[in-house]
Amino acid sequence: MLERTGNMHNSMEKSINGMKVAMHNLGCKVNSYEMDIMGQKLKAAGCEIVPFTDKADIYIINTCTVTNIADRKSRQMLHRAKKENPEAVVVAVGCYVETGIEGVKKDECIDLAVGNNKKSEIVEILNTFFEAKGDTDKTLGGSSIIDINHTDVFEEMLLSDMPEHTRAYIKIQDGCNQFCSYCVIPYARGRIRSRDENDILGEIRGLIQKGCKEVVLTGIHISSYGVDKGKAALIDLVEKIGELSGIERIRLGSLEPRIITPENAKRLAAVSKLCPHFHLSLQSGCDSVLKRMNRHYTTSEFREGVRLLRECFDRPAITTDVIVGFPGETEEEFEESRRFVEDINFYEMHVFKYSPRKGTVAAGMKEQLTDREKTLRSDVLIHMTRTQSEVYRNNFVGQKVRILWEDMEEIKGKEYMIGHTERYVRIAMSSDDDRFSEKLSGTITEENVKGFLNLDTLLI
Repeated sequence: MLERTGNMHNSMEKSINGMKVAMHNLGCKVNSYEMDIMGQKLKAAGCEIVPFTDKADIYIINTCTVTNIADRKSRQMLHRAKKENPEAVVVAVGCYVETGIEGVKKDECIDLAVGNNKKSEIVEILNTFFEAKGDTDKTLGGSSIIDINHTDVFEEMLLSDMPEHTRAYIKIQDGCNQFCSYCVIPYARGRIRSRDENDILGEIRGLIQKGCKEVVLTGIHISSYGVDKGKAALIDLVEKIGELSGIERIRLGSLEPRIITPENAKRLAAVSKLCPHFHLSLQSGCDSVLKRMNRHYTTSEFREGVRLLRECFDRPAITTDVIVGFPGETEEEFEESRRFVEDINFYEMHVFKYSPRKGTVAAGMKEQLTDREKTLRSDVLIHMTRTQSEVYRNNFVGQKVRILWEDMEEIKGKEYMIGHTERYVRIAMSSDDDRFSEKLSGTITEENVKGFLNLDTLLI
């Protein structure tokens, strides 16, 4: 396998120390967190991390498989890497490997495959690969990939550096037990595995020392945190993070709607550092479609969760995901869903056209819709969410907002500091000062809103 790609493979060393590594991440925030940690480990092993466009000795692509488009992008990046340097070692990592291992093994552009729950071993796996000098297969005899569907082990990782200036994503769990009829992720990530609470708190304490002001709790299904250990414990964890000195904001990843009970909503509202920004996964505003999707709630339950949040928080930013064109979705069902999301009045909706995933129940359902039908319905909801987002942002005209600055960005030829409010409204401020980690206040004016709405950004 190795001799075919040329000199890089023929002159293998016993250590990756000193090699140039280019990395590219696809997919969710969990993938991003894991990529950051792989980068940390490679640097500690003596590797030089270079831009993906540079010529490297090793290319690592952290793949995604949530949709057919994600699969295609993963393959494209793997092939692009081999084209950048045919002599380099190209490594496919993550979800695409888990669900498409046979295709990965046949793909001549891929030299090494690393599954989920093995990313923390990236240095050891690469060293073993180079030591083997080609006398092995792409999974090192199976040692670089496990049966993800038969493990209860949470892969321990520790983020020790701040990849962003003020915000850090914290992975608190992996896996999913929901098995929605359209989703392949349980097969790529396995069953629920929760991280030890003390490890999470310890990681956050370490990041506070590096300037962390905001943490975002992320995972594949964070509402199930602790369930595998006998108790749903997400709210308990949020309360304990809220007690840590140095953290100013806590933000939650995507939530199961049913977790918003009267008691939980009140407990969350009592955590002063918790941002009033909630992503409640909907997928459809029609009960008959939700049932075919094997979603475990009704529109009435979803509506009640939103009501509780709006009762306990001041103008919470509520966002969601919606799939259009699910198999068998009639015009009447789509219209019912459209009316529901219009009535809920989200801050933002992420709209997806249904994508059949091989091996899922929905892929075998009859009455698959055409791409044209999906596009027309998607366009309707995208137009709606743009309008609703504009109305929501306009709620804050004339009011002071608090911002944590995160980065500098050029907008219309001028440098701006970029940050977000607690409700995740994007803010820009023209300034020559590098005040990333300072908490500042500013007033949003009507004039500035009109000038920046096309960028989904407000100016102070």
